[in-house]
Amino acid sequence: MTGDDGVDPAGDTIDREATEGRFLVTHADGDSAVLKDVESGQVNTLADNPGVEEHDVVEATIAPEPPMEVTWRVLEVRERHALRVEESDEPPTAREREVAGEQDVGDLARRERAGEGEIHVLTVPSEEVEAAIADVLEDEGTLARAARLGVARVEVRSATTDEYGVVSVRYMP
Repeated sequence: MTGDDGVDPAGDTIDREATEGRFLVTHADGDSAVLKDVESGQVNTLADNPGVEEHDVVEATIAPEPPMEVTWRVLEVRERHALRVEESDEPPTAREREVAGEQDVGDLARRERAGEGEIHVLTVPSEEVEAAIADVLEDEGTLARAARLGVARVEVRSATTDEYGVVSVRYMP
């Protein structure tokens, strides 16, 4: 709880420009880090690195660094975890293959996962399966969606038929 004077009960000054959110670490080195708000897309460069690594997800409070307020500082980290994005040797499930067969090539279906997460099923031309997998694995949007969903792992599965290819993207805890 804070008073109207901008001071918390411990006597510390409260920064009225502070922002709370869930952020994807899109870049990190020893001196700084870049956080992307997964809800708004706002990109914030940190003045220093508070110990995060690229592809971490942090729930934090950040504020502009005085006096110029062009970089940000982390006031509090409530949660931090790494995201893993990997290609699996496992084929898509029977249900995922069925969904792919029910849609046109080029379509994407989103399904809730039993429990936590989400599954995306892409139907692609058979000869473009490898390119589609590479796109998913390299896409920052894949990481941002995983962060928004609050999951820790993204698994990409694939298979081909005579008529089309199937790529399933599984967002999992």
